[in-house]
Amino acid sequence: MTRFVAIFEDNVGFDWVRRDHSGEHLAFLEANKTRIVLAGALRPGVDEHPSGGLWIFDVASADEAIALIESDPYFKLGLRKSYDLRVWGKPPFYGAVTL
Repeated sequence: MTRFVAIFEDNVGFDWVRRDHSGEHLAFLEANKTRIVLAGALRPGVDEHPSGGLWIFDVASADEAIALIESDPYFKLGLRKSYDLRVWGKPPFYGAVTL
């Protein structure tokens, strides 16, 4: 398995997607928590509204990560403007990291 990171940028004016469909999005994340091992919203500042997100995957391929991204209700409903998918590694001195 390979660890990937996706950083999402949201479309402006799509706050209704978060407001009306966050339950579906969270259920999707929970159903896929063995492959999307950590996820959360990104905000420009502490008290500001989300403008994107970050997911860490433990999957077999980039294609599997992309399939998950594009199956998410937030993606399907147009909230996500873009995403950047990268392979993620860490220096060996950190030892084992459990997410």
